[in-house]
Amino acid sequence: MKIHDDLDPDILRVGHLLADAARVETLAHFRAPDLSADNKLSQGYDPVTIADRAAERAMVDILARERPDDAVLGEEYGAVAGTSGLTWVLDPIDGTRGFVSGTPTWGVLIAVGGSDGPFFGIIDQPYIRERFIGGPGLATVTGPSGTHALKTRAARGLSEATVFTTFPEVGSSTEGAAFQQVAQQARLTRYGMDCYAYALVASGQIDLVIEAGLQSYDVQAPIAVIQAAGGVVTNWQGAPAHDGGRIIAAANAEIHAQALDILRNCPA
Repeated sequence: MKIHDDLDPDILRVGHLLADAARVETLAHFRAPDLSADNKLSQGYDPVTIADRAAERAMVDILARERPDDAVLGEEYGAVAGTSGLTWVLDPIDGTRGFVSGTPTWGVLIAVGGSDGPFFGIIDQPYIRERFIGGPGLATVTGPSGTHALKTRAARGLSEATVFTTFPEVGSSTEGAAFQQVAQQARLTRYGMDCYAYALVASGQIDLVIEAGLQSYDVQAPIAVIQAAGGVVTNWQGAPAHDGGRIIAAANAEIHAQALDILRNCPA
């Protein structure tokens, strides 16, 4: 993708406006005793709440006012056309299952980029009040302990790695089997963190996140944040991953190559 040497300060300013607005809307409903959720699926469970819709609506309204020439792609309300060549990709609550369960591992995802992928991203966890930001010359986390630089873990063998995924089944049975081949070689495997796992890669806490069946709004913000922190994000064939699908997010090129050697053999 194109390398942006400098981050437009207005992108950063508006990114914070969006994340701040989404915090207000999501926290108004998080852990509410009367929170209800609609199910998007006829089989299985993929919830959406008033908080998802309100947060995305608030962000879209800000973009209409502050960046009217930019396009928007959101999980809940779809696409808004633009003329600038930039698209804001929004997931108002990544991890709605966690949200409705009361766990603080969901997050707000905000990314900006073009057809070649994102160059700026935010992973915001409103309840913990942690905000992970990545872009050209910028990789920081601000939270209860202040503001710190983001830097991914140094290289290590797969046998020493910590690996995360959200769902134990990962995706299809063949995708799950491929993941297990990696997990069986790793030191520690953990489940269920949604976008917060990608923030942990960026902050140097874990080595790998491996998932399948993702959408562009699930991955674009994590891609930008992790890459800014020194990590690598691709699909299971080593190609760009900003359109979603099978995703591997790695702390460094070495651990990425070790896991990719296993995953790239998974049938399409």
